[in-house]
Amino acid sequence: MNSVRVEQQTYEMPPREGFTVAHFLTVADVDRSLRFYEKIFGGRILSRGDKDGAPGYLQLANTWIIVNLGGGPTPDKPSVILGVLADPNKVDSFINLRVADIQACYKLWKSRGAEFITEPKDKYGETRCYIRDPDGYIIEVGQSKPEFTYG
Repeated sequence: MNSVRVEQQTYEMPPREGFTVAHFLTVADVDRSLRFYEKIFGGRILSRGDKDGAPGYLQLANTWIIVNLGGGPTPDKPSVILGVLADPNKVDSFINLRVADIQACYKLWKSRGAEFITEPKDKYGETRCYIRDPDGYIIEVGQSKPEFTYG
């Protein structure tokens, strides 16, 4: 198994220096999405947004998710319109959660109401399955096989 030594740092949202990485999701209902990620994965809601269109922020493990209603264009992206998935079976990106014990996560998250597409299945180098969030986005849950080496 490969291991990576990472300098111990504290990451904040928003960052006071450097940068952090967040995944942005365009959603139909900010509060519903925040509750989903809080309930299923134990995410910590940092901001629920507001009636003026401020997004919601959620810390999920070592990253952040920003959820906001669709809309646009805006002056900083004059030709871009944000919208929820038109077809939840056609995606071009997704959140990928790497877990230590996929069977335990499958049982726990299913008991919390997660809707899995299938049960965990073996795939080259890993066992994985997928969850759909309230807007149809897929979330991959994967556990690497002990004999698999990255890189």
